Amino acid sequence: MSAPTLSFSTLTLTGIDTEKFLQGQVTVDVTHISAHEFRPTAICDLKGRIAFGLWLTRHSAEHIDIVIATDLLDNFKAHIRKYGAFSKMSASDSHSIFPAIVDGLAVFQADETATTIIEWQKTAIATGAAWITASTAGLFQPQEIRLHQREGVNYDKGCYLGQEIVARLYFRAKPKAWLHRVEGSGVVPQAGQSIAPNITAVNAVATSDDGWEALVVAKPEALGEAGLVILDLPEALSGDVGRSA
Repeated sequence: MSAPTLSFSTLTLTGIDTEKFLQGQVTVDVTHISAHEFRPTAICDLKGRIAFGLWLTRHSAEHIDIVIATDLLDNFKAHIRKYGAFSKMSASDSHSIFPAIVDGLAVFQADETATTIIEWQKTAIATGAAWITASTAGLFQPQEIRLHQREGVNYDKGCYLGQEIVARLYFRAKPKAWLHRVEGSGVVPQAGQSIAPNITAVNAVATSDDGWEALVVAKPEALGEAGLVILDLPEALSGDVGRSA
């Protein structure tokens, strides 16, 4: 059974409580986001695992755009209704947003572009820009997918869902497995699939008739045992995922 086609949707939160609401939900410091970026971030569950992977664009404290994988959209809307029921804000209708590649980065545009979703996926994987879909929701902690190295986690901000566990992992330990970019052959792994012991696919895309590249969360020693080729990540994502001394 083939995987559903990847697509993304966007909606806008507006109102005097918009920034306050999101600040208590996402892993990033919302006040530091600009109107000229799609900042990756996450909403975690109470176990500190990513329930929703998001990109935020902040036009003002009362106007913030959100991008999310379409297959998570309905669950995300329900989450907003549950946790934002007493907040003075409103959510716009959602609509499609289209993949774009700008300055070598996988981003989004409001209008349909020449960039295909396959090209977007290849660029995102090459740059270590892991994304979360319904298949991977609840599987990974932010540090495991190097979200903190993409400015998607702020460890000094106030509380948010799952914050205690996320912070404890960072300040007292480090994950046993974390994000790597790899190359393999054969059938393209599905998101969330266990490729081999201690190796779980986050995102994958075909690169030839019999080849693929993927972002995986894995123990380093497991990659060699599985016969996968380890590919370079950008320098900012190549360091130790643990806390620097």
